[in-house]
Amino acid sequence: MSHSEFWNPFLETLPRQKLEQLQLYKFKRIFSWAYQQSKFHRSLYDAAGITPDDIRTLDDVRKVPKVEKSMMQAIQNKDPFPYGDALCVPLEEVSTFRQTSGTTGQPVYQPDTWQDWEWWAECWAYILWSQGYRASDRVFLPFGYNIFVAFWAGHYGAEKLGCEVVPGGVLDTQARILKIQELQATAMMATPTYVLRMADVAKNKLGIDPASLSIDKITCAGEPGAGIPATKKRMEAAFGAKVFDHSGATEIGAWSYECRHQPFGMHVNEAMFLVEIEDMETGEPITEPGIKGKMVITALDRMAQPCIRFDAKDVIQWDPDPCTCGRTFRLIKGGVIGRADDITKVKGVLLSPAAVEAVVRSFEALGDEYELIVERPGDVDHITLKVELKPGADRVQVESGLKDQLRLKTNLGYDLQFFEYGSLPRYKLKARRFKDLRKKDNL
Repeated sequence: MSHSEFWNPFLETLPRQKLEQLQLYKFKRIFSWAYQQSKFHRSLYDAAGITPDDIRTLDDVRKVPKVEKSMMQAIQNKDPFPYGDALCVPLEEVSTFRQTSGTTGQPVYQPDTWQDWEWWAECWAYILWSQGYRASDRVFLPFGYNIFVAFWAGHYGAEKLGCEVVPGGVLDTQARILKIQELQATAMMATPTYVLRMADVAKNKLGIDPASLSIDKITCAGEPGAGIPATKKRMEAAFGAKVFDHSGATEIGAWSYECRHQPFGMHVNEAMFLVEIEDMETGEPITEPGIKGKMVITALDRMAQPCIRFDAKDVIQWDPDPCTCGRTFRLIKGGVIGRADDITKVKGVLLSPAAVEAVVRSFEALGDEYELIVERPGDVDHITLKVELKPGADRVQVESGLKDQLRLKTNLGYDLQFFEYGSLPRYKLKARRFKDLRKKDNL
């Protein structure tokens, strides 16, 4: 399969029927490839009694067993080392190594061929073009280049569009801000946590108003923050720039993006991915818009270590309305809402950490950082929310308003703890603000 086979500038506007025909063709191809080349997938599918001949329609896709991260972790460190039985190509064809961040346990190793890496860059080219990146842009990448995929593919996607890319990997935060100022960079990519961290450092350490910098667009990933209106508003106000959301994962690829029309949601790149939504408890398919469920996803063109019906545990919902940009790729409303393993019952109520973030970030008197801790010291759940109060803010007034909004938006009460601005932990990549200590108690 050549790179040109899956690149087509008109894919984003294909009529629905033709798009689904393309997805079915690609699913049958990747399923057959994995069945023939991967010992892991062949064993999984044989145990379920399913072969490539059984896939005739998109409805048949649901017959295919799902793959979970724990299954990929279990087959690692075996021959061909270190990837194990899911590798579909000779080891000498692997050109790129990445691994997951390890925030949910043992990292998963991800091998890619050069063709796979070209596919990654193509996915990102779709993202960046939709957000207004052009050859005239100078894109600054303030992340540490290492084995975590982070914005590696964003780098190559930007180059593919002809942008000038400035890597800021070994620089510290202050040096990165100064380099942006020196080179008059027009765009950057970072996690929402680090965007806010850079704004804080620019203002309070360097005396530079981040809005005075030349950045006019920022692409975020890694956390749900850019899809939370209050967090997006903070970032856009700080830098005077448009902030765009995107979602991807090491095992999956860059599968969704927010376009310049910003419809409060993200397009699924349906030419390269097949996304299904399932009920979080029953596993039944959800096809109607507006109903939240767990995402199951297939990367349709990734060959070295296929991602077929992967249980990503991202919580999403279909948007009933198309985007005004004209793309026929469907929207997920509000982007990725959270993770199924983060959304948990507290005192019988479903708690979403993203809902708490939305409340905290809506208070101008509070800093960007916070911590949410759920414990069970006895027989009753206890929720602690630690926040930072900005200098000069009225604590009594903020506390009263915060309690009211949290009760209104989450139906729960919180033990609020206020800290001096700048005293809570800071993060450079993915933040770990939510801690459910009950899980540790049950181990």
